[in-house]
Amino acid sequence: MALGRKGSRRIVVDGETYRWRLRRRPTYSQALCWSPCTYAVGHADRPGTTLVVTTGQPHFSNWIGRTGAPIRPSDVADHIRTALARGWAPDRPGSPFELDLSHGFASS
Repeated sequence: MALGRKGSRRIVVDGETYRWRLRRRPTYSQALCWSPCTYAVGHADRPGTTLVVTTGQPHFSNWIGRTGAPIRPSDVADHIRTALARGWAPDRPGSPFELDLSHGFASS
């Protein structure tokens, strides 16, 4: 499934163009800091497997007031490289590829 252009940002990593999207509003469980912030990445030119990155921090718009840092493009680039090293094939069809980096997340 391809990631739509609306609301997504373009990023070039090692000569390949991707699009990534972070929800502006948190889900209910993210708003209550029960689950960490997630975002999606897809290849910009060829539809294929979507990368779903689960970070180890709360969504920055949570309702509890926990401090959450914004997701920077450099973070996204690092996560894309990590996912590619772990076997993510962004130009092949298939189920979403999960990259779980939430090992240090403590829910509220």
